[in-house]
Amino acid sequence: MRILVANANTTQGITDLCAAAARGAASPGTEIIPVTPRFGPAVISTRAENIIAGHALLERLAEHAGAVDAVVLAVSHDTALEAARQLMPCPVVGMTEAACFAACLVGARFGLVTYGGVETYRERIGQHGLSGRLSGLEGLDATPQETLSDPAGVEAKVLGAIDRLIAGGADAVVLGGAAMAGMAPRLQGRAAVPLLDGIVCAIRLAEMLVGLGLPKPGAGSLAPPKSRASIGLSAPLAGMLLGATPTP
Repeated sequence: MRILVANANTTQGITDLCAAAARGAASPGTEIIPVTPRFGPAVISTRAENIIAGHALLERLAEHAGAVDAVVLAVSHDTALEAARQLMPCPVVGMTEAACFAACLVGARFGLVTYGGVETYRERIGQHGLSGRLSGLEGLDATPQETLSDPAGVEAKVLGAIDRLIAGGADAVVLGGAAMAGMAPRLQGRAAVPLLDGIVCAIRLAEMLVGLGLPKPGAGSLAPPKSRASIGLSAPLAGMLLGATPTP
């Protein structure tokens, strides 16, 4: 099984963190293929950056269409998730989507800690239909880049946020940031509730979906596009909009 772990920002260090967490979670025989976009924001923190990153991400996915068995979006905004599901011929799993659904299996309500602002996460959780299970959100006074340069300092802030979420009624906490990949095992012993790593949850869920062998929708909103003309896009992405059959 080959799983594409696709970062949506251009910080290679975050891709590396996600790839390491993915390889640690993958079953024997699963190959992890990490990719970083060729253009776009260093780290996504605004709505505008998220849209730009979506284009960059879809171009990367199109390059690998037909050559991988599943895709994990290594971006905590679940950037371009529905578009990726429509385009790709294989299962596509968002890391925050996977962690939130997993959190619902281990607790009645869950909290999420992330970097900076939280409103786009509140919206995304609502889009996943889980607003009623969300107990709270915590935005850290820290950046993903600081996680790479000062991991101990950021982890201390994460632990403080986890405690506040627990006090607010969380039975489980999602670590909502691609730069937090691999952090949960280091913090779990100091947290009173389960901590969910989005990359780990997404890899496990992607493997399950591949094993189920379900067909791709041929009708409805996620049916592949056909005969959609475009200009200026990469050849693989333009081909997928036209309905070209992906080849390895």
